[in-house]
Amino acid sequence: MVASALTTAPALAEDVEVLHWWTSGGEAAALNVLKGDLETQGIGWQDMPVAGGGGEAAMTVLRARVTSGNAPTAVQMLGFDILDWADQGALADLNSVAAEQGWDAVVPEALQAFAKVDGKWVSAPVNVHSTNWVWANKAVLDSNGIAVPTTWDEFAAAVDALSAAGVTPIAHGGQAWQDATVFDAVAMGALGPDGYKAAFIDLDEDALGGDAMKTAFERMEFIRANVDENFSGRDWNLATAMVINGEAGFQMMGDWAKGEFLGAGKTPGDDFLCFRFPGTENQVTFNADQFAMFDQGGTVSAEQAALASAILSPSFQSAFNVVKGSVPARTDVSDADFDACGKQGMKDLAAAAASGNLFGSMAHGHANPASIKNAMYDVITAHFNGEYDAETAVSELVDAVSIAK
Repeated sequence: MVASALTTAPALAEDVEVLHWWTSGGEAAALNVLKGDLETQGIGWQDMPVAGGGGEAAMTVLRARVTSGNAPTAVQMLGFDILDWADQGALADLNSVAAEQGWDAVVPEALQAFAKVDGKWVSAPVNVHSTNWVWANKAVLDSNGIAVPTTWDEFAAAVDALSAAGVTPIAHGGQAWQDATVFDAVAMGALGPDGYKAAFIDLDEDALGGDAMKTAFERMEFIRANVDENFSGRDWNLATAMVINGEAGFQMMGDWAKGEFLGAGKTPGDDFLCFRFPGTENQVTFNADQFAMFDQGGTVSAEQAALASAILSPSFQSAFNVVKGSVPARTDVSDADFDACGKQGMKDLAAAAASGNLFGSMAHGHANPASIKNAMYDVITAHFNGEYDAETAVSELVDAVSIAK
């Protein structure tokens, strides 16, 4: 499979074909920053968008393209997917670009763990997203006398108050990756950072099967009882729109949701609120969008080098992440152009990295390989849809991980 990819004819001169899943309004606006940067260098952009916020559909398309010997120039990837393709020898060596721009000194080690293999840079990090955010409609909360909750009990009380007022408390899209995103934050709050690491990174059976995990599933049942009846199959950005439009109070979603608020002309602090999921204020669970360059002849093409260089330039890192809602993958970028949520995100990331509270997100492919992540997805979604009670879900989770290892 990989051999066929490596014999593919390269893209047209001064042209890059980019496979990605950034198709919502906020994401597309952010991607235009990168397109515009390349256009100033005379490099064309062949867009290959594959809808699906978690990237699963894009990875399916990628496998088909590689199998047919037609790998794209560059592909948006997350976490262990990057390492898997690198292990197959399919990715180009970006060390020359990295050395020229000094990536080693400015990209956090937590990101380098997914961007470098055997000392070789194989992808260019675009951003750092954190996933344990809550987004709220400020007017809805204010009109119901609700302050920002800082504990699970306060959050549950706020949800009950919205429900009593006839407002949908929680906007959610019933897709496996969205269910897992919510569970990721809920589990961090229930297990604590040590328990989260033990369960989702170390895959410790006692942590996976313990009482705290049962509590996490019980809290998911409470959340399931407070989403609207039409949640199944809803795209994440449509759930965000419910909060923007005052149809719902809260959404638990990564910071890419901010792009939707900004695209709708909303201002943080005035129109919407961003805060860490209650009980996880000192932790950051992250994923990082990266663009991996597929080896198309043994050397990095001029266009691939230009794309990688543009992605890691400080000016692009600021301009892109201001729009996207994420924070820069470089540690030396100023927060001057970022709004209140962006500044908070950069501050939280730095503090979590310094204190050892920065964790790869289970839901977004940065805690364990895809086979284990998908096994967890199956259990989380089955439970959320009522197939298991909390006790059974814990048992199923332990079994699923054991089989997937």
